[in-house]
Amino acid sequence: MNTEESFFNRKKQQLGVQLNNVQKKAVLHTRGPLLLLASPGSGKTTTTIMRIGYLIEEVGVEPSRIKAVTFSRASAADMKERFARFFPEHTTTPVDFSTIHSLAFQVVRDYFYKQKVSYQLIEGSLDGGPNKKLLLRNIYKAMNDEIITEEQLEDLTTYISFIKNKLLPQNEWQNIDCDIPFVEAIFEEYEKIKNADPSNLLLDYDDMLTIANDVFNKDTLILQKYQKRYDYVLTDESQDTSLVQHKIIKKLVKPHHNLFVVADDDQSIYSWRGAEPTYLLDFKKVYHNAVILKMEQNYRSSKDIVDVANRFIKRNKNRYDKNMFTENNSHKPIQITQFEDYRNQAKYLVQEIDLVEKKKDVAVLYRNNSSSIMLINELDRNQIPFYIKDSDNRFFSHWVVKDILNFMRMSFTDRRVDIFQQIYTKCGFYLSREQLFKLTKKKPSESIFERLLQNKGLKDYQQKQIQACQKTFQEMKGGKPLKAIKLIRNQLSYDKTLKDMSKKLGFNTEYIFSVLQTLEEIADSLDTMEQFAERLNHLEELMKVSKFNKNKDAITLSTFHSSKGLEFKKVYMIDLIEGVFPSHDEINKYKDGERDLMEEAVRLFYVGMTRAEQELELLTYKKQNGKEVSQSRFVANVKNIVSTPVKVQTSEPKKKLKTEKPMVPYNPDAIIKAEDIQEGMTIKHRVFGQGTVVSINGEKIEIQFQKVRKALLLETCLEMGLLELANELSVN
Repeated sequence: MNTEESFFNRKKQQLGVQLNNVQKKAVLHTRGPLLLLASPGSGKTTTTIMRIGYLIEEVGVEPSRIKAVTFSRASAADMKERFARFFPEHTTTPVDFSTIHSLAFQVVRDYFYKQKVSYQLIEGSLDGGPNKKLLLRNIYKAMNDEIITEEQLEDLTTYISFIKNKLLPQNEWQNIDCDIPFVEAIFEEYEKIKNADPSNLLLDYDDMLTIANDVFNKDTLILQKYQKRYDYVLTDESQDTSLVQHKIIKKLVKPHHNLFVVADDDQSIYSWRGAEPTYLLDFKKVYHNAVILKMEQNYRSSKDIVDVANRFIKRNKNRYDKNMFTENNSHKPIQITQFEDYRNQAKYLVQEIDLVEKKKDVAVLYRNNSSSIMLINELDRNQIPFYIKDSDNRFFSHWVVKDILNFMRMSFTDRRVDIFQQIYTKCGFYLSREQLFKLTKKKPSESIFERLLQNKGLKDYQQKQIQACQKTFQEMKGGKPLKAIKLIRNQLSYDKTLKDMSKKLGFNTEYIFSVLQTLEEIADSLDTMEQFAERLNHLEELMKVSKFNKNKDAITLSTFHSSKGLEFKKVYMIDLIEGVFPSHDEINKYKDGERDLMEEAVRLFYVGMTRAEQELELLTYKKQNGKEVSQSRFVANVKNIVSTPVKVQTSEPKKKLKTEKPMVPYNPDAIIKAEDIQEGMTIKHRVFGQGTVVSINGEKIEIQFQKVRKALLLETCLEMGLLELANELSVN
């Protein structure tokens, strides 16, 4: 028996791991560059770990001379843990598992130490020190004279990261699409502030990459130090790697070219943050003697799913020709379900999921985080536990949500100028700053509308509008929240205001109106506006604490992007309509002859399909917000492949759900009785940290935390085990 087979047989007996022929070829390739194209569920991590073990046990390579670079810290930790499990005898001098950012940080640290330059990272919370997001907020405010929204801040940081990862010179910044006003000037000022003191630089994570690349270009001694440190370099998830990251790795392996690249061009879904999938397609142009292997056997999914996904991805032209296959049996054909109205989607999902015995076997995937709001509302009402992979509570801080709540507050009291100042520009009054200033000088005991009508400088249309608004607010008072929202949208002309603002400022009109529709859905079954405000607080809190349901018997909610690397017995893909998946931007670019965005959308859809092991269901609908919509072209494509009838839900599901107590994350120290909490007591909240109880008033408990005061629903806190007695000496 030769050495190679002896190694594989030994590992089969020790670990129960049996590799197929392509996986064995990958393990045995020990000299020169190799690109391993790994289809979903093809065992790429096992193959990579086995290759590292083979290098150590059979080739005689010292573990510390092997560098394994992963896309995320979670991936690095997973690979390190799995290697320790497979080869525990080789962990004394460990293999160097890390992210590319960690590698870059080492290079930057060495260089600045040599140059005697100090630096400070500005990512994350730094206890009052310079902070990236705060810097950008301040610059935006200074240049635009308004506060940046969370969506705009994300767009801005993505824009900056994209430019740095693409290594774009300043004369090309203008070619990058971004709706942020004065975005180039903001970026330029941001860099100016960070580099204001050459002896004490401020750095973000992307700077680590660009500086490390520059160091490798200009400092031969540091480059050689790292080149001599590693004899073998492995990179995982390389389809997600950016240009600057590829350049760092290329320089690192130049002496020996012992580079093992694991990737799948069909799963490249991060071009918006600088990923370079063309690097894979041009691999042999960069490394002329490279070997390319294709791991096409899928061990994860049923034949029904694999066959359709394999045919679906062939829509794309700019890819390696691969044929994913499986030896798994068929289980159940892919199901396509269509609703008359999108509001039936969440109710249907809850009804179906309620019947599933093991909730952790189920995932619901969506394109946009906003899709999760209506779903968690229904799940909570029916006491079905859930875990959100990448919870994003920006919905609850969205300015439209704040507007609606402020309109409702005005119906309770029309005397508060501070509330009126938040919404008066959206009521069609067209008040001048002088008129608003005069308002603040009048008696606070009078109605704001009466004070306004006393202004002699008002024009006729202003008087009529003020009187009409006053009447509408009186009509809203004490009414149901759904009726209030409809009055705000129609009689207060909020819908018209939103359309005008969107046209002027470039907001996404569809998203804004979907926020309103979601608010109406939440309000639908509630009797008072107070209940509505409490419901929003409750849902926001649920979103935050859902992280404690990880690894519990709870369904998983995730965006398609964040689902990558996960697998579930049953997967629902929702909101599959034109304009969402693919997006309007992808559709328009495709019409203009640009294929790249549409091909990435195809790959993202493919990633979602291949998360399913046994069952996959695609959900679409005919109407949204009262308008006709079209099913996604991707659904139509799958429909043509599977040739099975579409399941049509013509009306709202009516089956009564069984009710169970929601699964509560176990916390043995939790306070479970209201009488155990007193005002002035120091307690700890599982999300917000340590705080002092300010008051307990009926259903609510008010707590002063370190930076914010929160009014929370007491019953929810007790039921979910969110509160516990705090150690007075602990520091948050």
